[in-house]
Amino acid sequence: MFYAPSSTKTLPPVPPPSSPPPPRNHGNLVLLIPVASRNLHPTDAAPFCPAQGIDLVAGGRNKKTKRTAPKSDDVYLKLLVKLYRFLVRRTKSSFNAVILKRLFMSKANRPPLSMRRLVKFMEGKGDQIAVIVGTVTDDKRVYEVPAMKVCALRFTETARARIINAGGECLTFDQLALRAPLGQNTVLLRGPKNAREAVRHFGPAPGVPHSHTKPYVRSKGRKFEKARGRRNSRGFKV
Repeated sequence: MFYAPSSTKTLPPVPPPSSPPPPRNHGNLVLLIPVASRNLHPTDAAPFCPAQGIDLVAGGRNKKTKRTAPKSDDVYLKLLVKLYRFLVRRTKSSFNAVILKRLFMSKANRPPLSMRRLVKFMEGKGDQIAVIVGTVTDDKRVYEVPAMKVCALRFTETARARIINAGGECLTFDQLALRAPLGQNTVLLRGPKNAREAVRHFGPAPGVPHSHTKPYVRSKGRKFEKARGRRNSRGFKV
């Protein structure tokens, strides 16, 4: 005969046998999650990453460093870029390709051209159009300005007045595209790129033999870089 125990303590129910969870469908990839990982915290499990590699946009293997568009947000410059993209595509003209490339350039690579250089370069070419992808500036050292046809991105106020008063023309690039869509009868000019003061500090270190690099000093005087290597009384002079 079976007798029940004196204590009325009840035992917890026995859990059912564990079964594998249903597969999860991520697109065309089916993941089977094991039973042991169901009780993990979400931060403990490894994140799902379908593909890993090098971020080319962030500069991984991007070796094409030339510009394909201007950095400026000037809407008028962007309209010129749109115009000359069309001309490059439809005409296959190397002149238009050079203009488009220079429209992309930074301001340091689009140096201004003075009136003196412009008059010098256009001697004997009065029937041609001078094209400058940059600024044309005035030069008081030039007393007589001949009649010239000049196309540029920008003219200073006095430079424009002197060219027009001499019987010349100041053209924009959209006007040039109508007159010379292939660049015929034009002279493509550029200003001096290395005329900036910053370029004088480039090169071999100041003080080494045969160096003409300008040093970065606060002032020019007795106390500033005038010792050894700068004069004969202090060892040697470069």
